[in-house]
Amino acid sequence: MTRDDGQGRGPATAAPVAVVDAHVHIWDLAARDQAWIPAGSPIRRTFTLAGLRDAIAGCPVEKVILVQVINDADETADLLRQAAAEDLVAGVVGWALLADPAFPQALAALRGTGWLVGVRHQALAELDPAGWLRSPAVQAGLAELDRAGLPFDLIVRPQHFATVAGIARAHPSLQLVLDHLGKPPIATGDLKPWAAGLRELAAEPNVSCKLSGVQTVAAADWKYSDLALFLEVALDAFGPDRMLFGSDWPVATQAASYPQILDVASMACAALSPPERAAVLGGNARRIYRLPPSTPCPQASNSLI
Repeated sequence: MTRDDGQGRGPATAAPVAVVDAHVHIWDLAARDQAWIPAGSPIRRTFTLAGLRDAIAGCPVEKVILVQVINDADETADLLRQAAAEDLVAGVVGWALLADPAFPQALAALRGTGWLVGVRHQALAELDPAGWLRSPAVQAGLAELDRAGLPFDLIVRPQHFATVAGIARAHPSLQLVLDHLGKPPIATGDLKPWAAGLRELAAEPNVSCKLSGVQTVAAADWKYSDLALFLEVALDAFGPDRMLFGSDWPVATQAASYPQILDVASMACAALSPPERAAVLGGNARRIYRLPPSTPCPQASNSLI
């Protein structure tokens, strides 16, 4: 890829802000397999918090949120333990079976650790993701999550946007977070159907959107201009108060380095005011996931953001 924006400009530069990366994964293949990763993939190996620290070196990242990868209670337990032991981690978006009648008890136990900041379920692992989301048992679980005041992260595709909008209307006080811009078809450039669905979803005030995962749905030789229209639509639809940065590390390393990922987010925010930019890159994640306030950001050794 190139870091040129397609108009002859290089990476955006601005004073550093305290970045909160709202979407990071780690996994240990010795502890549990990640069957979704194909053999021979560059990410079919173990990724640790030590590796993340190496990846963000020189970037003004203050905190990260660990996000579940597989629908597995043991994985979430491991993430919560690592969060408690690592000051880089602000919290965990974990997993518990929403459709289980015992979900309230499981949720209470996870909250009792002090590190759970949200819940996610890999709906795309279900045979019928929309049907699963609409099921009465899942709806009951979402109502319990609403009562607990915790956000629900959604990993879905554009064909599921209407279902997500229905969930938002059925649970108007439940904070929903759409991961990875809803997986737009950046590689094909087919903007209009995704954009129309995203705008309809953004009309629901309790839905926010992560500026994350865009490089891995783009062509292998992507440049910023390939992503720009999709990022502009998302920022226009949700506004700077409902967009939040996430790297999708290490999945995104298949297409970009961490500094390049952060550079894209900074360029997407270039037209925003300093407070709006700070909100997208950190403040919104703190508000949505109810994290502690930021500390002053040290000067970073690069000028990518």
